[in-house]
Amino acid sequence: MPLLARSVLTPLHIDVRRGAVADLGTILADGRISAGGDVAVVVGPGQGEKVADLVRPSLRSADVFTVAGGTLDAADDLGGKLRARSYDAVVGIGGGKTIDVAKYAATRRGLPMVSVATSLANDGIASPVASLITDEIKGSYGVHIPIAVIVDLDFVESGPERHNRAGVGDVVSNISALADWELAREVRGEPFDGLAASLSRAGAEAVINHPGDMSDDAFVTVLAEALISSGLAMAIEGTSRPCSGGCHEIMHAIDSLFPGTASHGELAGLGALFCTFLRGDERRLIEMSACLARHGLPRLPADVGLTDDQFVEAVQFAPATRPDRYTILEHLAMSPTETRERLADYAGALRDHLG
Repeated sequence: MPLLARSVLTPLHIDVRRGAVADLGTILADGRISAGGDVAVVVGPGQGEKVADLVRPSLRSADVFTVAGGTLDAADDLGGKLRARSYDAVVGIGGGKTIDVAKYAATRRGLPMVSVATSLANDGIASPVASLITDEIKGSYGVHIPIAVIVDLDFVESGPERHNRAGVGDVVSNISALADWELAREVRGEPFDGLAASLSRAGAEAVINHPGDMSDDAFVTVLAEALISSGLAMAIEGTSRPCSGGCHEIMHAIDSLFPGTASHGELAGLGALFCTFLRGDERRLIEMSACLARHGLPRLPADVGLTDDQFVEAVQFAPATRPDRYTILEHLAMSPTETRERLADYAGALRDHLG
């Protein structure tokens, strides 16, 4: 994972509520974001176009670009289009793929970027990381964090519920990522940033302990704020360490070996639960499992259509996805046979004690 643009600065504007996109024109009028009102609006197919149509009358001078696919080629192509005129800022409107393309292109052009999220699938809405596909492999690229983040609950509500629920898995995985970070500090003396860890942990704890679901505005607001806090934690640390450990190694391995299996957040939550079991942390295992179950998220390989053998293969491959990272997977260095045995024990624990 490349080092990110290290900064303790928070976005100038964070707005999570119903009707938030109506104020986009006012936000862009802030001279720190757009001095002249010349902005490039980047949308994905679907809700992004609807939001762009809604706010277009409030934008003084805007060009709208539609992107699809979440690929490095799409981001590079957008970067080329941004060179056509002198823009003050880039506005990315849509889901994670669209926002990642916009973040990457804006960073390469040295432009501030405003993130307008229409789904809550993962913490990319405010993170200093862009996940882009090249040659059918997803890679992570360091980018600047958005200068403003807007989450309009009206558009989140009308989007696919499965995408939004996946964000719960991504936030919950912070608990496992932080445990891996603390392990690396103990074993290898790796630097540990308490402020970044606190931001990451606070969001995860809030989501785990909230009794609501995606039909509850209060819960959705907590989820959105937790995803934004995760992005800020990574920006403070300068790497994805506060939110990515063995959980994400497993996720990246599954993405690489078995593309299209499930979403980022769904796989991160599954990987986090398995890693927490490997640590023997029963209290956390119970809390995290109950949260994932409450939101209908996967807890077993079969829940995402994987066989036990496929999951074992992914766990064995996982450390290779982040060679510089020390997690419970590297610490235990399990053989395939040991991994298969621990997986069976894990399934038994979920069945016998957690339901």
